[in-house]
Formats: sequence, C-alpha cells, structure tokens
Amino acid sequence: MRGERRWTRRNVALLVVGVILGLGTIFPLVWMVVGAFKTAAEVNSSSLIPSEITFDNFRYVFTQVPFLRYMLNSLFVAGLVTVLALWFHSMAAYALARLRFPGRETVFLLIFSTLLVSLPVILIPTFVVIRTLGLVDSYAGLVIPAIFNAFGIFLLRQFYISLPGELEEAALVDGAGYWRIYRSIILPLSRPIMAALAVFFFLANWNSFVWPLTITSNPDLRVVQVGIATFQQQYVSDWNYVLAAATVAALPTLLMFFFFQKQIVESIKTAGFK
Repeated sequence: MRGERRWTRRNVALLVVGVILGLGTIFPLVWMVVGAFKTAAEVNSSSLIPSEITFDNFRYVFTQVPFLRYMLNSLFVAGLVTVLALWFHSMAAYALARLRFPGRETVFLLIFSTLLVSLPVILIPTFVVIRTLGLVDSYAGLVIPAIFNAFGIFLLRQFYISLPGELEEAALVDGAGYWRIYRSIILPLSRPIMAALAVFFFLANWNSFVWPLTITSNPDLRVVQVGIATFQQQYVSDWNYVLAAATVAALPTLLMFFFFQKQIVESIKTAGFK
C-alpha cells in the first residue's frame, strides 16, 4: 500500500518534470566541461563524448594568457568584498533589529527599497562617484561599490529579530555594552547565516562582469569573467580554449557550493524568509 501511494500518477509526472528540468539545468555545465577536453577539430562537433581527451587546452590557457592573474584578481576582490560586507552588514542589521532609535524603520525601508533598483540603473551614477573619488582603475574601485548590498542586511536583520531578547537583557544586566553583545553573543549565534551569506557574496562577486568591465581598463586588474570575455574575442574560433578557461573559472564556485550547501539550505529554512 505504501508503494502504491508513493507512485501515483501525480508523483510520477512530478518526477519526470523534475528529471527533465534537472537535465536541462546541468546540460550546459556538462557540455562546457566535456568540451574543455576536446581538440580544436572536435569541439564544434555534435558528439558529446570526445574521441580523444586532451589537456592541451588547459596548458594553453595557463601559459599563453595571464589567466592565473585573472583568477588571483577575482579571488582577492571577491574575498575582500565578502569579509567587509559581512562585517558592515551584520553591524547594520544588528542596529536595525535590536536597537531603538528614531527613524529606525524609515532607514530600514530606504535600505530595503534599494533591492528594487537594478545595477544598470545605478551604473552611471556609481561610476561618476567612483571617478570623482579617483578610484577608477584600482582595486578600491572594484571593491567599495560591491560591499553595500541590501539583501545581506535584510537577511541578517530577519535572523536577529528571531533571536530571544532574554539573551541581550541578561548581558545588559551583567554590564555588557552593545558592542560586546554584538561581538560576544550576536556574531557567534549568527555563524550559520553568515556562512550562507559568505557563499552568496563570494559567488556574486566572483561572477561579476558588468562593473569590473566598466571600472577597469588596466589588463593587470582584469577579473576572471572579464578575462574570459576578452579571451573569447581573441580566440573567437577556438572554443576549446574558451571552454577550458570557463571550466577552470567555475571550479571555485562549485567547490564552495559543495562545501557549504548544508549551511545555505539550513539558513534559508531557519531564518531566510521569516
């Protein structure tokens, strides 16, 4: 009886739809990885499985173009943005969730409203501000505008609101100030949501393309996504090199997801949408 209830027509239909969607989702990734091991003569063929596996594409990417430099630039920018964003966002979210001051809700609504503004809308004003500050073609120009993100503040605020107020009241009775409460109580309790946000921030900045392309023209400051775009223009017919570069660029994001997938799922389940 239990097996009959499990394999109803509705469940079978949902399973088929899920399998089709899953295959459609991972097929571009599989095609990219397989194509990275094909020869130049075979990369445009309709066959998915290469007849001859070669590693020359990866060797070419790392020896003929400064691809390692692009990877290190992305690693530095994404890592620094992640650390600074978590620090500033957690302090802002704590203040908006636990402190009482005039205009608190107005400030939060103003921050939250920026979620409705897309990057192309603010691209030119942000570029004018960065140019006025003299930060064009610099790491600071790549990092500073990417730090501020309303999504992180919103998610952390929702998590801090769910924390029991007795913890904070007990700490205040013991003489702890707000800074010590934030550092000794709030931050340790928010490790799961911070880990999930760290993954989101790192992935977003590792894959960023429009802003780095806008703010930098120095080849030494190119991040990996911009590097792949220029690489594609340079070797427009050599898709085996482009696919090899894209495969290498995707490895850090896949590794982060596999290592932190539990934290991502748990944070969204427990705090993300309360």
